[in-house]
Amino acid sequence: MPRILSIDYGTKRCGIAETDDLQIIASALKTIPRKELFPFLDKYIKAYQVRDVVIGQPFKETGELNDLEEDIKKFLHVFHQRYPKVEVHRLNEAFTSKMALESMIAAGSKKKDRRKKENIDKIAATIILQDFLENRRNQR
Repeated sequence: MPRILSIDYGTKRCGIAETDDLQIIASALKTIPRKELFPFLDKYIKAYQVRDVVIGQPFKETGELNDLEEDIKKFLHVFHQRYPKVEVHRLNEAFTSKMALESMIAAGSKKKDRRKKENIDKIAATIILQDFLENRRNQR
């Protein structure tokens, strides 16, 4: 079964999470600079035959989309051209960075590790992907 990939798209870097081969569990994969996202995706999608990608939708506390959404739309335009067979799913990512930090604290992560934004980004991507998997299971 192909894996599902999740992207926490940011202004400087993107957190990446993946499912296992059975699409049951989401795991943090890595954080990469935004400019390296397509080279990474080229290799990963080919190697794991990805058919679905989940990308967070960045909402403000007011319920409106934040300014990053315009960048994400540009990214998605190119993404659809490069990977026409990969289905893109959008999921509200509000508060995932805060949830990621809280989960790191609960897991006993050192303060030094919690300060690294790249750790928070990949955990946020994992939260987005796990939410997607749970929503999909509940719809069946």
